[in-house]
Amino acid sequence: MENYEIIKKIEDFSERIIELKKTIDVDKIVQSIAEDEQLMVDADFYKDMQTAQKVLKRVKENKNNIASLNKIDQLLEELEVYFSMHKEEEADLSAEIEETIATITKELGDFEIKILLSKEYDDCPAIMELHPGAGGTESQDWTAMLFRMYRRYAEAHQYNFEVLDYQDGEEAGIKSVTFMITGEKAYGYLKGEHGVHRLVRISPFDSNARRHTSFCACAVTPSVEETVNIHIAPEDIRIDTFRSSGAGGQSVNKTDSAIRITHLQTGIVVTCQNERSQIQNKERALLILKSKLYQMELESQEKKIKTASGEITQNTFGSQIRSYVFHPYSLIKDMRTEYEEYNVTSVMDGAIDGFINAYLKSSYNVR
Repeated sequence: MENYEIIKKIEDFSERIIELKKTIDVDKIVQSIAEDEQLMVDADFYKDMQTAQKVLKRVKENKNNIASLNKIDQLLEELEVYFSMHKEEEADLSAEIEETIATITKELGDFEIKILLSKEYDDCPAIMELHPGAGGTESQDWTAMLFRMYRRYAEAHQYNFEVLDYQDGEEAGIKSVTFMITGEKAYGYLKGEHGVHRLVRISPFDSNARRHTSFCACAVTPSVEETVNIHIAPEDIRIDTFRSSGAGGQSVNKTDSAIRITHLQTGIVVTCQNERSQIQNKERALLILKSKLYQMELESQEKKIKTASGEITQNTFGSQIRSYVFHPYSLIKDMRTEYEEYNVTSVMDGAIDGFINAYLKSSYNVR
C-alpha cells in the first residue's frame, strides 16, 4: 500500500470517528452512566424490577459503546505510530499497517451500523418463524438446519433463545417453528434475514444421491413492548386450545395448554405452546399477535410514503434472499448484496455476521 493511500485511510478513519463521537455525544453518555450507577446503589432500586432492568440494560449498552470507541481510538493511534516509523524507514511495517487498517475498517463499520440501528423497534427482541417450502422431508430438514444455525448465532452473541412453538416434520426435520431471540439490537441485526432461503445439495434422503433444491421461508418480526398502542378486541380473534407437541422435549408440557389465536380481520394465525399454562401461552401469543399487527402497520406506513414519493415498491417476502449451495461446489451467496462465503460449515454453525453486516451496510450506505 502506497503512503498516500495510508494517509487517506487515516484521514477517513479520523473523520468518521469524530462524526461518531458527535452522533452519540460521548460526554452525555458518560454523564448518563454516572447518573444510572447512582440510581443502582439506592436500596430501593430493585423494588421495581421492570425499571431496574431498563436501567441495567442502558448502562451496559452505554459502557459497551464507550469501550468500542476507545478500542477504535487505540487502533488508530497504533496505525499512526506504525505509519510514522514506516515513513521514516525505521522499519518495514507494511504487514502491520495493512492488518491494522483491515481491523479498523471492520470495527468502525460494525460500530457505525450498531449506532445507526436506532429505529424504535431495532432494539426489540426478534420473533422468527421458519416454514418449509414445497418438497416435504427435504424442505423440513432444511428448516431444521436453519433453526440450528440461528440458535448457534444467538449462542455466539450471548443472546437469549426461546422456542415459542415447534412442530416436528412428518419424517424428519421441522414442519414449522417460532422462536424469539433477545439481546442488544436483536431485531435490528436480524431483520435482514426475512425472506426465502434456498438450499442446493445431494439429498441424504435420496437413495440415488441426486441433487435437490429446497426452500424455507423466514419471517422476522419485532417483539413490541406491551405499551404499544395496538388494541385487540375479544371479538376480533378466535382462540383455540390443543395439545402441546413437538421436539420441545421437557420444555414443552404435553397437555392441552397450547394456544392458537386467529386474527379474523387479517387472517394472521399465532400459536404458542412453550409455557406451562394456557394463561401464559395466551399472554405470549397475544404479544406475538400484537407485534405482527404493529409490523403490518409500519409496513403500510412505509408503503404509503414510498408511493407518495413515486418510488416503486416491491414485496420482498417470499423472494429468495440467499442461496446455500453444498453441491457441486460450496458457496453461500446473498442475492441482495452479492456477499459470499465459501466455508459453509462455519455459516451453518451460526457465523452469519458477514451476511448480516453486508445487508445492513448496504441498507444504511455505510462504507
